[in-house]
Amino acid sequence: MAYIKLVVTGPFNAGKTALVNTVNEIRGVSTEVDTETGSHVKPQTTVAMDFGRVTLPSGLSLYLVGTPGQQRFAFMWETLILECNGILVLVDSSDPVSLSDAGRMLDFFAARANGVPTFVVANKQDRPGALSPRQVGQALNLVGPCEEGRAVVLPPLGCIASDRESVIKVLQRVGPYLVK
Repeated sequence: MAYIKLVVTGPFNAGKTALVNTVNEIRGVSTEVDTETGSHVKPQTTVAMDFGRVTLPSGLSLYLVGTPGQQRFAFMWETLILECNGILVLVDSSDPVSLSDAGRMLDFFAARANGVPTFVVANKQDRPGALSPRQVGQALNLVGPCEEGRAVVLPPLGCIASDRESVIKVLQRVGPYLVK
């Protein structure tokens, strides 16, 4: 059975840890610590990585490697994308302010991932006022289904990271692009 490495990244509070934990079928790894600022947004933040595994209904097994979302941990981003098969950029679609961070992260990973397939996922679609996946794509200046400069291979997808069925649906959609 072949395993595929999918890096799950995105800005602070985008839902990366929730996504990995929602579908994880093994005893995973989480490196969350209390936020230094006493953030009212969430009490903890990832400082190294999240790790889990999921087997899709097709039989494809994915290693999910979640990155920290804050720029100060960018040194981890470079390490975690080594030998990855794909990058999933999770965006908090209910927080338009975070879209500029997501755009910078897309550029960061595009410059280092050597054409690895990249996917943008608009998370928190269940929240009032959430931008649609299409609106997220427009805000990130993704002009079509294949944004060559950033290696984005699909239009943005919608997701609710805390809903297993929603996450599996996204992973099934990106899975075929991860197999070399």
